[in-house]
Amino acid sequence: MYQPLLANRYLRSRIIPLIAVAAVALCVGLVIIVVSVMSGFLDMLLNSGRTLMGDVIIRYADPGIPHYDLLIEEIESRPEALAATPVVESFGLLKLPYGNRTEGVQVWGIEPASFGQVVDFKDSLVWTEAPPEVRKFADEMNGLEIPVFEKLPRLDPESDDDDPGVILGVEIDSAAKVRRMDGSYEVKAPAFWMPFRDVEITLIPISTSGALEKPDNRRFDVTNEFQSGVYQIDSRRAMIGLETGQRMLGLEAAPIYDTRLLDETGELERIGTYPARVQMILVRAADGVSPEQLRDSVNLAYSAFAAKIDDEGAMTIRPPDEAFVGIRTWREQLRDLIGPVEKERELMRILFSIVYLVCAGLVLSIFWSIVHEKTRDIGILRAIGASRPGVLGVFLAYGLVIGLVGAFLGALLGWSVVVNINSIHEAMGEPAPDWTWITAFALAAVMLLTAIHAGLRGGMLRTLLSIVGALILAGVGTALVLHRGFLMWDPAVYYFNSIPNQVDWSSAILTMAGAIVFSVLGAAIPAAKAADTDPVKALRYE
Repeated sequence: MYQPLLANRYLRSRIIPLIAVAAVALCVGLVIIVVSVMSGFLDMLLNSGRTLMGDVIIRYADPGIPHYDLLIEEIESRPEALAATPVVESFGLLKLPYGNRTEGVQVWGIEPASFGQVVDFKDSLVWTEAPPEVRKFADEMNGLEIPVFEKLPRLDPESDDDDPGVILGVEIDSAAKVRRMDGSYEVKAPAFWMPFRDVEITLIPISTSGALEKPDNRRFDVTNEFQSGVYQIDSRRAMIGLETGQRMLGLEAAPIYDTRLLDETGELERIGTYPARVQMILVRAADGVSPEQLRDSVNLAYSAFAAKIDDEGAMTIRPPDEAFVGIRTWREQLRDLIGPVEKERELMRILFSIVYLVCAGLVLSIFWSIVHEKTRDIGILRAIGASRPGVLGVFLAYGLVIGLVGAFLGALLGWSVVVNINSIHEAMGEPAPDWTWITAFALAAVMLLTAIHAGLRGGMLRTLLSIVGALILAGVGTALVLHRGFLMWDPAVYYFNSIPNQVDWSSAILTMAGAIVFSVLGAAIPAAKAADTDPVKALRYE
């Protein structure tokens, strides 16, 4: 019964155990914050990969995959696949309607309906209606027409007289809008709001022989903007219609002529049609089907598709050999990004396991000092009949309480920082409020007065502590006055627009358990020394 009573008394009667608790809490909180951000980064990377590309990607560069519509039918006929969509891909030049700006972009040609079944395309569209700034501007311009937003906008023109549409990444034109804290956008320059404007896109087609052909330049109406949450994509990708992309890249269906034969009109004899092609097909798995299962099914579908084309005759354009076509899951497609991040996360966990040794060392040194100081108390306990295991239990319980309290406070600290990390970052990007540095200087003045008062009364410890506190608070106040804000997490550098703010609870629980165990282990050596105390020598101890 005396073990918990003594452990509780030692905890409440001295300040030094609180230092151990604070040290354990800071160590635990630090590990939770770092590992949670790293794990959140990896989770965001994985989620964005599937959201942007589906579960399985079939890829074959120029000249592309012919008869892709038959391949999609074969894939969608299998129970593992929910939907598939064709995509053409190319790098191009985007000319913005103001500032004489030209940007290099990655252009995707898509079918909005099928593309929306494979990826979360509709949810990524930024504008559902014109923002208030734009509506006010339109009224001031005598009823300037405001575009009407569709859930899935039309990108390919209905007639040759219409301009095709394009959906731009929201960060391509970041000069005319600012991103709010909630992720929405405020338009700063309504006249340059992109859905008001049209742009020019230039693509360079590549012939079936691999030669560059004449660039194709066309004007596009901006129908909307999209936000994937990945800065590199939002600042570099433009979505156009599939048919438009095929025409601009020379991938549309085209006649095949025999250069050795002429028809009755004297022109080359047409002997067939070269089918339209795409460079990618994105596939989404059915519910309960893993990407790996879908990949295996798509491989079988491609083999069956190629066999059907081969049976149609010698004049049919054959699809590329299966050995040269990349059929990968989204995780395999992003392995160059995912692999290093996973290794960095595990390395981070290993390196931060040193924190456990820090906890053990702190508790050991503090308990060694306590045991040394409490030698007479220990001798009295042994003299009145306390057993060696009993004395050992006092200090092990002491270490266990320090580990438990420190781990809990550390988890609370880590959770508080991680959940609010974006708000903290945004506050760091702004000048410090006046009340913060005024408060810091006021507290510094109070500490300085306390130091003077303690010095006059001859208290050196209190004087020294007060002077140190005054200097620290004055330094903090000066830093707050000089602080004008800085951007620590730059989306252009760190891939995502926001910092991950979800706690990795599995790692957090493991960290807390490790801190508790090593706190007890740190207390074990001083506890064993206390248990071995000779009561006669202890009572004579000076």
